[in-house]
Amino acid sequence: MSLFDTLKNALDGSLGQAAIEALPSIIERVLPGGLQGLLSQLQNSGYAAQVNSWLGRGANEPITAEDLRKVMDNEQVRRIADKLGIPTDQVLAVLAKVLPAAVDHHSPNGTLQTPSS
Repeated sequence: MSLFDTLKNALDGSLGQAAIEALPSIIERVLPGGLQGLLSQLQNSGYAAQVNSWLGRGANEPITAEDLRKVMDNEQVRRIADKLGIPTDQVLAVLAKVLPAAVDHHSPNGTLQTPSS
């Protein structure tokens, strides 16, 4: 199964380690500012508590596809959809499921590590 298939399977609830590890690198490649830019967008849009929970120790607060829709523009969603090879209407659901664990995984000491591309 390819890495992108793993991410697509996140829609079906089968969130795997490969999806958690892959998403930050994908975001780094397709969004200006990369993962840190997306997290800053979220923090500046009223979702700082969620982002801080992902970066910190303890439980990761959830975020919904609707929350992400309020923050991300259509171009950002399209770029991620193109890279994953999934319809744009599925991107936000995938991100909502994978992003908290992916950020948590890439911030073992509370500081976001730059994902390898």
